Amino acid sequence: MKYRRKDKLLIVASWKIKPKARPAITAVVGLSFGRYIVEPFFDPCPAPALAIKLLTVVGVSLIMWINSWSVNWTARVQIILTISKLVALGLIIILGMMALAQGHNENFQNAFNSSSVTLDKIPLAFYSGMFAYSGWFYMNFFTEEVINAERNIPLAIISSIVIITILYLLVNVAYYTVLTADEVMASGAVAVTFAERTLKSFSSVIQILVSLSCLGAITGGLFSASRVFFVASRENQWPTIFSMIHIRHHTPLPAVILIYPLVILMIFIGDLYGLLNLNSFPRWLFMGFVTFGLIRHRYKQPDLHRPFKVPMIIPGLFSALCLFIVATSLYSDPLSTGISCALTLSGVPVYYLMINRYQGPAWCRKALHLFTVKLQILMEVVAQEIVTY
Repeated sequence: MKYRRKDKLLIVASWKIKPKARPAITAVVGLSFGRYIVEPFFDPCPAPALAIKLLTVVGVSLIMWINSWSVNWTARVQIILTISKLVALGLIIILGMMALAQGHNENFQNAFNSSSVTLDKIPLAFYSGMFAYSGWFYMNFFTEEVINAERNIPLAIISSIVIITILYLLVNVAYYTVLTADEVMASGAVAVTFAERTLKSFSSVIQILVSLSCLGAITGGLFSASRVFFVASRENQWPTIFSMIHIRHHTPLPAVILIYPLVILMIFIGDLYGLLNLNSFPRWLFMGFVTFGLIRHRYKQPDLHRPFKVPMIIPGLFSALCLFIVATSLYSDPLSTGISCALTLSGVPVYYLMINRYQGPAWCRKALHLFTVKLQILMEVVAQEIVTY
């Protein structure tokens, strides 16, 4: 069975994949989707948490089905939902700039007042800020499926970061032109509050576009996260079943399904900001370690072929900043950070169990093989026949 979809759609669709690939982040974006759909129906009262969570489960389940069914469908849906994101951002920016041109700049008075800033808030603020810009590294998760990856991946990463930085900056200017800082903090769905203030009876347009944007983020996140499990299994760091693909749809079905129950669990037991902090600790900890490993690898093997290079000062500064923010977050939010650390460490025995699985007891190996065969039959998956790596 061949697992190789060099579809040009993947290049276009991957330019803005949010960090929505781990279960916690997928749950965060999903809850944002649910809130933007439900909130207007209960305005001015707060929307029931259960209603938000149930609608979130429906949205995540739909995206999970698309990711399981077809790579091409996933790419096309991602393109459509990305366009909806750009339309929503463009509409917010235009409305905000119109208000700013009319002289509504009173909310920018003392905008950089730091009297309320405390040390314990800084790392959590960085977590929330970097969450919006952290989709760039997910492109490396599906290098095998990208045409001319040596050229297109750096190009897509650089262009997407520049575009998103400009768009998000303008969107925030638009928000604070119309809303005060207190109104932004009090709003459960800022874009909806902004639209109600500017579009009046047509505010549902923003609501729909932002909701579609959240679904687009979930789509890209699930697409890239499943490839992590797929490759880990292929490298004997995860059960063999997760390196298999569907015989007809050519999707890594077991790897896609694996993340689904974890996402649903986190949707029901967590809240948006708690899940964000829970996910941010391991994410930026390992990001710092990975970039540090890049530096070490460059010095250990200086003659190794590298399709593209960056100046060493860039990974050095990035690694230092990541590790500094992670260290200070232990003080800012010890509960979420501690739980996240414990969950991360729980993967160590699983990793070594998978690495040494062929040296375990015969009955254990036989049971694992039988379980794998049964799942193969149930999900109609097989190991890939053509090497694409």
